[in-house]
Amino acid sequence: MAPKKKKKRSYGWLKYIWILFAVVVLSITLLFVLIANGVIGYIPDIEELQNPKNKYASELYSSDGVIIGRYFSGQNNRVAVAYNDISPYLKEALLATEDVRFHDHSGVDGRSLFRAIVKRGILGQKSAGGGSTITQQLAKLLYSPTAEDLFQRALQKPIEWVIAVQLERYYTKEEIMTMYLNQFDFLNNAVGIKSAAQIYFNTTPDKLNRQQAAMLVGMLQNPSYYNPRRFADRTLVRRNNVLSQMEKYGFITPAECDSLSQLPIVLDFHSSDHKAGIAPYFREYLRQVLTAKEPIRKNYASWQDQKFYEDSLAWANDPLYGWCNKNTKPNGDKYNIYTDGLRIFTTIDSRMQKYAEEAVDEHITNYLQKEFFKECKSKRSAPFSWKVTQSEIKDILNRTKRQSERYLKMKKAGATTQQIDKAFSTPITMRVFNGKQYTDTVMSPMDSIRWDKYFLRCGFMSMNPINGHVKAYVGGPNFSAFQYDMVTQGKRQVGSTIKPYLYTLAMEEGLNPCSLVPNTQPTFVLPTGDVWAPRNESTKKIGEMVTLKWGLSQSNNWISAHLIRQFSPQSLVKLMHSFGIQSYLDPVVSLCLGPAEVSVKEMVDAYTTFVNKGIRIEPLYVTRIEDNAGNVLATFTPQMYEIISEETSYKMLHMLQAVINEGTGVRLRYRYKFQGDIGGKTGTTQNNSDGWFIGVTPELVSGAWVGGEDRSIHFDRMSVGQGASMALPIWALYMQKLYNDSTLGYVDSTHFDIPQKYLEQYQCREVPAASDTSSDDIFGF
Repeated sequence: MAPKKKKKRSYGWLKYIWILFAVVVLSITLLFVLIANGVIGYIPDIEELQNPKNKYASELYSSDGVIIGRYFSGQNNRVAVAYNDISPYLKEALLATEDVRFHDHSGVDGRSLFRAIVKRGILGQKSAGGGSTITQQLAKLLYSPTAEDLFQRALQKPIEWVIAVQLERYYTKEEIMTMYLNQFDFLNNAVGIKSAAQIYFNTTPDKLNRQQAAMLVGMLQNPSYYNPRRFADRTLVRRNNVLSQMEKYGFITPAECDSLSQLPIVLDFHSSDHKAGIAPYFREYLRQVLTAKEPIRKNYASWQDQKFYEDSLAWANDPLYGWCNKNTKPNGDKYNIYTDGLRIFTTIDSRMQKYAEEAVDEHITNYLQKEFFKECKSKRSAPFSWKVTQSEIKDILNRTKRQSERYLKMKKAGATTQQIDKAFSTPITMRVFNGKQYTDTVMSPMDSIRWDKYFLRCGFMSMNPINGHVKAYVGGPNFSAFQYDMVTQGKRQVGSTIKPYLYTLAMEEGLNPCSLVPNTQPTFVLPTGDVWAPRNESTKKIGEMVTLKWGLSQSNNWISAHLIRQFSPQSLVKLMHSFGIQSYLDPVVSLCLGPAEVSVKEMVDAYTTFVNKGIRIEPLYVTRIEDNAGNVLATFTPQMYEIISEETSYKMLHMLQAVINEGTGVRLRYRYKFQGDIGGKTGTTQNNSDGWFIGVTPELVSGAWVGGEDRSIHFDRMSVGQGASMALPIWALYMQKLYNDSTLGYVDSTHFDIPQKYLEQYQCREVPAASDTSSDDIFGF
C-alpha cells in the first residue's frame, strides 16, 4: 500500500501576521511623525521648548536677607530654585521612587513602559508602578491640559513621549530634574519645591532632611490623596514606601530605613497668605506702587483731586512708582510681579520690622485697646465719644454701611432700600474680629459695623535719615482685620507735631532758641469778621516773657500763634511743602496748631531734615530689582533736597531735644530710662481724636499715630488720650527692643553731631521740667 502523502502545511497566516505587524509599526511610526510635526496634538516649537512659559512668583527680600513675602496670582506661588540648592536627599528619593534609570534613558524608559503595559494595562496590577519618566512627567506638567477621562489621557501619552524626547535634546538631566521639582504643585499654595519646603517645613530645599524629602516625593504620586495635613496616616505609609525604595536602590542602609520609618511626620506648616507673615502693610503698599498705572484724571472720582495730584507727582518723579508699567522685558512686554519671578530687595530690616510690630501689639492690643473698652463700658454712645449725638452716630454708621461690600453687592443686584435695611438689621452667623483673631458669632451686619469701630487704629514708620532706607513699616494693628494703611493711605490731623515747621520758619528768619516771646493769649480777627483766640491747657508762666525753646518744649499754643502772626500762614504752607508734605494745607492762622491732615510717611520724611543737617531725604523702600536669573534690572537711590540751612537744623535739634529733656516727651527719660540724645514732638488734636509722636535719634527717625477709625471715636480722658500716652509708648517700646538687640548695632548712647558753639550759645535760662501729667496742647477753631 502506497504511503500517504503528507499534507503540505499552509503558512499563509504568517504573511497576514507580518502584514499586520508592519501596519502597526508603520502606523505607530506615522503617528509619532505626525505628532512630532504638530499635525496631531500640540507640540511646542523649539523656542518654547528652550524657554518654557513658567509663571514664577516674585519674592521680597529684607535688607538682612530674609524673604518677607511673595507676589503671585491664583495658585502660582512658584519660585525657581537651582539644582545645587536642592537637598541631595530629595534627588535620591526622587530617583528611587519615580525614575531610577533617569540618567540612562533619553526621555522614555522602554523597560518601565513595557512593565506598565503588561502589569497595569493587561494584568490590571495597580501597584505595579507607572511607566512615566521624570522627563515625561515634566512634559505633562508643562504642556498637557487636565484630561477629562482615561481615553483622553491615553491620547496624551504619545504626545508626552515625543515632547520628553525633545526636552532631553535641549536640557541636561540636572536641568530637567530641577524644572520638574520647580513645576510640581504640592497644594496649599506650595507650588514648586521651594514653596513646598517653606510651607510644610519652614525651611529651604537645600536643608530638607531624608524624612522630609521622602514625604514630599511621596506626594508626587497624588498630592491631594497624600496630603499630610488632612491624611497624616496614609501620608506616613507613603513616605515609608519612598524610604523603602531608597533602601532598595542603595541610597540608604536597611538600618537607616528602619530608624527613619519609625519617625512621625513633623510639619512646621506656614500658610502662604498675602495677609499673613511679616510686614503685610508694607508688602501691600509696595505692590500698589510697583503696579501703579499712569494717572489719568477720568479714572479718579470728582473728590480725588489731591489723590490725582500726588499720584501724578509720583509717576513723574519716583522711578519705583509704576515700575512694572514704565519698564519692559526684552520681548517688549511689561513686567508682571505675579508671574515674572522678580527678586525685589527692600530696605526693610526683618528684625526691626518684627520689633515694630511687637511694639504696636504690646501697646495697642495688650494695653490701650483694653483701656478703651473699659471707658466704653460706661458710655451709651460707645464706641463714640459721649459728646456725639445719636443722630450723628446713625449718620456715621449708615455712611459706613453704604461703603460696605455687602451693601454694594445688594445694590448692584437690584435690591430695594427696604430689603437692604432688613438684611443689615437681621442677625446672621458671621466671623468677627475680637482683637487678636476671628471668632464665630451671631450678629446683624449693622451691629458688626459698629463693633469694628471699637478697635483703635495706628500707623508707625521708621527710617534712616541719612540714606532714606525705611527700616520698619506698620500700617495698622492687624492687617487681616483692618487693611486700610495708616502710614501712607490714611491722613489725620497732626496737632502739635506741626509746630517744629513753624519754629523752623522762625529760625530761618533769624530768630534762635533763646529768642523771647510774650506768653499771652493773642487774638485774630478773621476775614469773616470772627475773632479767633487759641486756648492753652497749661497755666505755666502766663504773662511772662518766655524763650522759643521753652515754648516748643511745652507745646504752648500761644507762642505758636504769635509766630504765625509774625511770619504768616502762607509762608508756613510754602515751607511745609518744601519739607515734602504734599497734602493740602489751608493757609489760615489756625494752621499753627495742626488741623492739617497729613500721613505718617510724610511726617517722618519731613523730620529727617532736622537730623540730616537741613537736607530732607525721600523714603527709599527698594534698593534693586533682579530677574529670576539674578540679572539686575533696576537700582534705586534716595532723592535728597536741601530745605533749610545747616545752622537752622542745629537750632531745631537743640529745641526738639528740650521737648524730651524737659517738656511733653519727658517720660522717655524717667519712665523708659533712655540715656542717649533724642529729639521729638508729641501731638494731640481736638477731643483727643489723634495722638502723635515723632522721635529722632542720630540714626533713626520714627513716627507713630494712634486714633479711632472716625474722629468721633476717641478717649474722653486726657490722661490716656494725649499723644504722649497713645503714640509715644510705641516709639519707646520699639527703640528699647532695638537697643536690646546687639546684632543691629544701635546703642542708647549716641549723640547728635552739633558743633559745641551752638550747644553753648543756646542753653538759654533754666526752666522747670514738666511733670508726667503735663498734657499736650489742644487746638480749637
